[in-house]
Amino acid sequence: MEPDPPGPPVPSVLSVTGLSVAFGGVHALTDVDLQVGEGELVGLIGPNGAGKTTFIDAITGFVRCSGRVELDGRDVGERAPYERARLGFSRTWQGTDLFDDLDVRENLTVAVGDRGAVVPLPDGAPGDVDATLSEIGLDSIAAALPSELSEGQRKLVGLARAVVGSPRLLCLDEPAAGLDTEESRVLGRRLRELCDRGVSTLLIDHDMGLVLSICDRVVVLEFGTVIADGSPEAVRRDPAVISAYLGSAATPAQVVNPGP
Repeated sequence: MEPDPPGPPVPSVLSVTGLSVAFGGVHALTDVDLQVGEGELVGLIGPNGAGKTTFIDAITGFVRCSGRVELDGRDVGERAPYERARLGFSRTWQGTDLFDDLDVRENLTVAVGDRGAVVPLPDGAPGDVDATLSEIGLDSIAAALPSELSEGQRKLVGLARAVVGSPRLLCLDEPAAGLDTEESRVLGRRLRELCDRGVSTLLIDHDMGLVLSICDRVVVLEFGTVIADGSPEAVRRDPAVISAYLGSAATPAQVVNPGP
């Protein structure tokens, strides 16, 4: 029996070609190509200093770069960060900075500002404050102040704040940092649910168990270049990835939980 023919290609929400970033004589990223498809959850992993955060900084307009960055086929390389945000880029930062004098709902309301629903999402995707609170599971703490929240809850509020404007591309920079196992599991479930509802996402995190269990595809950076790009299973067994994280003596299974 012949295998089924491949389905139609998934449209690219993000298409990055030949992206390079240099700080003086230091090359942080060199000729990086990366795509995120419609409704796809892509993990971006690599050792400390590999260039992961710099990549997000570059595509969202916070650092200068060469190469081409397209959102929905539109070249955004010359646009300022706020313009890219209005076109549909949304991101979180490694720190969970919330407005401490505003409750959870108000934190999301401020994030919407005058953007509203920038680009309509598929049916069922969050597009306003109350819908997003429900989608992320924050209804019960909508009136709470940030000081009353656990770290896991603060991370979820940060995620909700990034989602509320109906982004075309959600970029998450280490959202699971500082979370315990259960909090990371809850976060992973929320991220997977968002992507299944059509929110295209680029995820950076050092929690390899989280990344490999929820992502559709994983891209690996080392010293600013891509050394692997494929399914979680393929990346998990890639000798170059194992070497980059654990040294050549590590076994393939260890890359799932590399430890500190």
